[in-house]
Amino acid sequence: MLAKCYSGAICGVDARTVEIEVFSHEGTSSFAIVGLPDQAVKEAKDRVSTALKNSGFQSKKEYDVTVNLAPADVRKEGPIYDLPIAVCLIKATGRLSNERLEEFGMVGELALSGKVRRVNGVLPIVMEMKRIGRRAVIVPAENVEEACIVGGIDVIPVTTLREAVEYLNGTMEIKPSFTDVASLVGGDVAYADDFSDVKGQHMIVRAMEVAVAGGHNILMIGSPGSGKTMIARRVPGILPPLTVEEALEVSRIHSVAGAAKGGGGLVVRRPFRAPHHTVSSIGLLGGGAHPAPGEVSLAHRGVLFLDEFAEFPRNALEVLRQPLEDGHVGVSRAAAAHDFPSRFMLVAAMNPCPCGYFNDPAHECRCTQSQILKYQRRVSGPLLDRIDIQVGVSSVPLRELQRATACESSAAIRSRVVKARRIQTERYRSMQGVVTNADIRSRDLARVCMMDSAAEDELRRNLEKLNLSARAYDRVLRVARTIADLRGSEAVGQEDIMEAVGYRQLDDRSGFMA
Repeated sequence: MLAKCYSGAICGVDARTVEIEVFSHEGTSSFAIVGLPDQAVKEAKDRVSTALKNSGFQSKKEYDVTVNLAPADVRKEGPIYDLPIAVCLIKATGRLSNERLEEFGMVGELALSGKVRRVNGVLPIVMEMKRIGRRAVIVPAENVEEACIVGGIDVIPVTTLREAVEYLNGTMEIKPSFTDVASLVGGDVAYADDFSDVKGQHMIVRAMEVAVAGGHNILMIGSPGSGKTMIARRVPGILPPLTVEEALEVSRIHSVAGAAKGGGGLVVRRPFRAPHHTVSSIGLLGGGAHPAPGEVSLAHRGVLFLDEFAEFPRNALEVLRQPLEDGHVGVSRAAAAHDFPSRFMLVAAMNPCPCGYFNDPAHECRCTQSQILKYQRRVSGPLLDRIDIQVGVSSVPLRELQRATACESSAAIRSRVVKARRIQTERYRSMQGVVTNADIRSRDLARVCMMDSAAEDELRRNLEKLNLSARAYDRVLRVARTIADLRGSEAVGQEDIMEAVGYRQLDDRSGFMA
């Protein structure tokens, strides 16, 4: 007898439809799985057979079973097909009465006891089941919050194989789960770290406000203890809320990577990722034998914080150039090519030299000139070109710190950031792929960044003085556009250009040596 249902195969951050076909007939208890399965899928025959016995579905007869996972040219990976294979096998051996099994999608790993375990990638699979018109999808109960983000399809959570079979037989009622995504996204989120804790660093906090308001990459250079990490850790408190569409984008990536484990399924805060400087290029960019999203994709629509920037392996830093420029990562393997979204804001922090105290008035630098230059050149010119804002952070002496005024609260800064982002949303509503000022294409700069004559003269003088590259010139204009948005101006003025140029302290490398 033949039985069929549907599941999905993860390809990048999307899913492809997989038909689960099971054919059985009386024979010698053989069990074959075809359709380009990996080792974990091949081992499903042992998990499924034992789970069937422990769930009370052991047959007195012996059957030869063939499982086909179609299409046969797409590699099937992981234990996600255990549940659909088991259910189809029960149907194929005549112990399931549901005649509309093909209307269901299923996903889940089976324990030997028959318990249904959580799996990665449920969200894109449910999206795919909805796309192909399935009536309902049966998922592990641990994945239900993630799965029911997708509206328009019934999500049936089960904890055991027996529950799934009894539901399909009509002997058990399981109400579909539902989540109102719009009610979860966009609200205020409380953060423990606040910018009001920062004292004496008003200029750097202002630079961070500009960076977040326009989605610009920022690099802070300063001695240990100057407050670089403290400031960076407070960035989540001034990030604008995710839109519903952005929340679904981010949640899908985290679902595939398994990063939604233990959470509520839907990512409602903008991601803030801070990998250690020993991370490999694959860990940062993504890939591996079975390509998975890396840190740059897990930071999609959020922030990637790289502390000790110059300590990262040179090859790991250089692979950042493509995602910083293009907003996505292409990973090619012999079997397939995958594309991972990676439109993030880079926040980086580094010391000016190996010992960290070059040009620090309170500490003596022990590094030679050649050591300082070698250390600084770990960050290449092309990579610096892609960082819109580059600022030096000076330590605040203790005697001044005690009487220094605190910076504004994160709530006050966030209100201005949100207002500037709304202006950008309206401006770029008709421009595909442009969300913030940092995304403006070069060909649109002249139209978007309208300047008066004084601003044009100021930009021209600084272009000649700093010998800016074409990319750096474009980035100055983008930052100036953000500064104008923060003050609610339609035109970019001279003061906006002056402030934006002030955030390009490393264009001629003199900012390192100042």
